[in-house]
Amino acid sequence: MVDSEKKVSSPNYGGFQNEIYFKGLQGVIPEYPIDFKTLVSRAEAAMPDYVLNYVQGGCGDELTQDRNATAFQHWGMVPRMLVDCAERDLTVDLFGDTLPNPAFMAPIGVNGICTQDGHGDIAAAKASALAGVPFMASTLANDPLEEVIKHCGDVPAYFQLYTPKNRELAESLISRAEAAGYKAIVVTLDTWVTGWRPRDLAASNFPQLRGHVLENYFCDPVFRSLLPTPPEEDLQTAILTWAGVFGEVLTWDHIPWLRESTKLPIVLKGICHEDDARKAKDLGVDAVYCSNHGGRQANGGIGAIDMLPGVVKGSGDMPVLFDSGIRSGTDMIKAIALGATAVGVGRPYAYGLALGGAEGAAHVLRCMLAEADLLMAVNGYPSLASVREEGAQLVQS
Repeated sequence: MVDSEKKVSSPNYGGFQNEIYFKGLQGVIPEYPIDFKTLVSRAEAAMPDYVLNYVQGGCGDELTQDRNATAFQHWGMVPRMLVDCAERDLTVDLFGDTLPNPAFMAPIGVNGICTQDGHGDIAAAKASALAGVPFMASTLANDPLEEVIKHCGDVPAYFQLYTPKNRELAESLISRAEAAGYKAIVVTLDTWVTGWRPRDLAASNFPQLRGHVLENYFCDPVFRSLLPTPPEEDLQTAILTWAGVFGEVLTWDHIPWLRESTKLPIVLKGICHEDDARKAKDLGVDAVYCSNHGGRQANGGIGAIDMLPGVVKGSGDMPVLFDSGIRSGTDMIKAIALGATAVGVGRPYAYGLALGGAEGAAHVLRCMLAEADLLMAVNGYPSLASVREEGAQLVQS
């Protein structure tokens, strides 16, 4: 076992349960759900169908989306006893920052419409500040990236890029994110075209084509230069122009250009193969992000967590971010045990946004961190280093 030498570096996340219990003595019960099943149920009642289907929906028959979550069930942690875990160290080092926990808020392109006021991106940023969990802001947003980061407080934020076909526009988005103070550029690789999503197709609903979450384009000087009239005067032309420039087909030949376009760390999102991780490292990428887009882009694959060990192996000493299927603090710890540096939470915090804006999303994150912290305490892991040393073991079924 690794015996951490800096056990007091993290907040006592597990103490959140004591806060809940002591409030109960005063007759106060939690306003927002504690467990994921209830969270989903209440969010389903709160969200309009066109938003809910987009958030919940996956590709095809959603087999891969379901596997992302269920695959965690065949990985398990083995408890170690007689270890001093009175204090736990959940800190991670990422992009020059020491973070108090390994969680981050994964990019969600419809955050903006997850709250009734249409400013869900700002609410998510506020939740980041409240929970102390970094926010990965999506290119698709209802508020400009410059405004969103202002609400993250002192918590680092990262910018996720959907690389447009227009290189000048891509460079503008990247430079704006760098100037605004984002700490890394996260390039999504698997969404130059949208996967087959029956829930959205059945309702003929694609939020972006209705003018939602396109503000980062509409306020961009390069994008505006492509338009005959401003978006506020001719929304339909702006939407069609966006559809025409969205989605560059990225190849390995693009990586040197991306690397040269910014001084910020470059993260490649969507890496699921050991060889791809190794090639990214060879080309000077700063980190890879193991993800299958939550099962939203391609069906028929295996759970992302099952691909994580190979990606970690191919990455060497390069950081590996992970998302897809994270539903609990326990899932987070399993991903850490399999080698992830940091773990992204997606749909759960979106449901929290729908129920209570910034406070609802922050509550979800606090619950997940409390569960992760308490799992480490009970299982005899005083630090994330000890979690990785023990590793997750395959459960025989």
